Amino acid sequence: MADATAPRAHLRKQLYIIFSEPASDWGAEQRHTVHPQHLAHQYDIEARGIMFAAGPFIDEAGKPQGPGMIIIRAANEAEARAVADADPYHKHGFRKYRLQKWSLNEGAFGLKLRFSDGAYSID
Repeated sequence: MADATAPRAHLRKQLYIIFSEPASDWGAEQRHTVHPQHLAHQYDIEARGIMFAAGPFIDEAGKPQGPGMIIIRAANEAEARAVADADPYHKHGFRKYRLQKWSLNEGAFGLKLRFSDGAYSID
C-alpha cells in the first residue's frame, strides 16, 4: 500500500465552475418558458464533451436550493464565459452566474457496467 503522506503529483486538471442562481423574482411560469432551451443547451455541451458535471444544490428534502453548479472544460476564461453566456437562462436574464476557475487535484469515482443488459452504477 502506498504511503498516504508521501507527496503526489496531483492531477491539476483546470476546469471552470459556473455558479448559476436566480437573477430576479421572475415567476416560475416565465422561467419555465425557456427551461426546455436551457436543457437543450446542457445536453449539447454534455454531448460535445464540454460539460464535466452539473446539478443543483439541494436541501435535506432533496429540493433544489441556492445556485446550480455547472463544471465545464474550457481552454481559458473567455471560452468558459462564452459557454455560460450561451445558456438561455443567462441569456434571457432569468439567472445570473459567477465563473470560478478550479483545479481538480484529488478524488476518484467508480463505474460498474454489466455487458449482458447494459445496467450500470456510478460510485
